[in-house]
Amino acid sequence: MATPASKNAKPVKGAERLPAYLQTSLPAESGPVDRLAFEILAGRRDLLPSVQRIIDAGGADGASERALELFRDSLGVAGDPNRDPRVAIVNAAAGGSTGAAAR
Repeated sequence: MATPASKNAKPVKGAERLPAYLQTSLPAESGPVDRLAFEILAGRRDLLPSVQRIIDAGGADGASERALELFRDSLGVAGDPNRDPRVAIVNAAAGGSTGAAAR
């Protein structure tokens, strides 16, 4: 009996060192920040520098998660200042949104 090709596939070297949101499929144990980043990058790979900036900024009390939410929600709204990851980071740290969608 033949085994599926996926069982015989060799893992990509270094793939285990990639952050969850940069892998081809999201691991089940991924946290909310990785899930949001993966969701954004699945639709718009060109946003990797912005997503990376938000994640690298870190922050306490879920600031990265909130900044990613603000950034994601701004993508479809013309003129939303949270489209700039720096603004999304500051607004998340302040606990607000101040985006065009909030007006």
